[in-house]
Amino acid sequence: MTIGIVCYPTFGGSGVVATELGLALAEHGHEVHFITYKQPVRLELLSRHIHFHEVSVPDYPLFHYQPYELALSSKLVDMVKLHKIEVLHVHYAIPHAYAGYMAKQMLKEEGIHIPMVTTLHGTDITLVGNHPHYKPAVTFSINKSDVVTSVSESLKEDTLRLFDVNNGIEVVPNFIDVAKHSNTSYTDCQRDLMAEPNEKIITHISNLRKVKRVVDVIEIFDRIQKKIPARLLMVGEGPQKDRCEQLCEEKGIEDKVVFLGNSSEIDKILCFSDLFLLPSEKESFGLAALEAMASGVPVISSNTGGLPEVNEHGESGFLCEVGDVDNMAKHALEILSSEETLRRFKAQAKEIAKRFDTKKIVPLYENVYKKALQKSKQ
Repeated sequence: MTIGIVCYPTFGGSGVVATELGLALAEHGHEVHFITYKQPVRLELLSRHIHFHEVSVPDYPLFHYQPYELALSSKLVDMVKLHKIEVLHVHYAIPHAYAGYMAKQMLKEEGIHIPMVTTLHGTDITLVGNHPHYKPAVTFSINKSDVVTSVSESLKEDTLRLFDVNNGIEVVPNFIDVAKHSNTSYTDCQRDLMAEPNEKIITHISNLRKVKRVVDVIEIFDRIQKKIPARLLMVGEGPQKDRCEQLCEEKGIEDKVVFLGNSSEIDKILCFSDLFLLPSEKESFGLAALEAMASGVPVISSNTGGLPEVNEHGESGFLCEVGDVDNMAKHALEILSSEETLRRFKAQAKEIAKRFDTKKIVPLYENVYKKALQKSKQ
């Protein structure tokens, strides 16, 4: 099957999932064409089964905002015709599903019927998409998609609650290549680059936005480090970074917190981590938590959105109410209290992550594509 994938090429969860899906589909023998404005960050190697097509947006003084949707829909039309793409898979409702629908209509005029699968990831529904300026377009795009999927049951429920949807929504969870996270070649001596031998390594990875409650991460860590030697690794860039750095200085723990920025060495960081913190206000799924679990890192997270579908309370870590930093710190110390307890939680986290292995989830997407193709022929 020849599949066109449209996504944001950034460090965000939707772009990561779309890229990993494309790589996995290529391994299954499908031909995959990524169509976006920049090569996705995790698309490190192109092969004969994987192709990247850049969407260029002309810079005209007439336009105050450059019309990416127009450029994308036109590029989709050209790529579908040139490479005989059989199905479009767009990640994120706006602007990708909207541009995909326009491409479908243009191709239809030429007698080409291309099915479109839209995957909803989170903020395209709960935050941006629900804004009054975008809601009609998002609703339209969802309803005009041949098949719609969401990454969690929670996100499906949010979509049905917030939008007037007359299309079915299938839940296909995010996934992880468990084998990739298990077969690490890192040695213990490399751990010394991140922390002292007696320190536990606590990690947080996100885009450091307010919704991630990264200030809570600092508060939780502060409580942990008062009880045991520990170091916090903050991975990512975002608007709350300065506030977090300031808070570390106020608490006098700036020498125990390392801000690593965006990193392409997530596997290495997680390999040496002892605990992962994700106290978000909202998470449609919690891909960062799953990546941590697959690396054998237990998770302390908020009990919100799709996180309870990923992080199993008392097994892979603990779930706490949003903002309850005291309870989160208490559970963190419970996990880190002894090497035996930590080993048990690490093993359990890895075991639960196997439920979301690539080998189990990618076939679900292949079935979705077949369903979309059948629907487009009706």
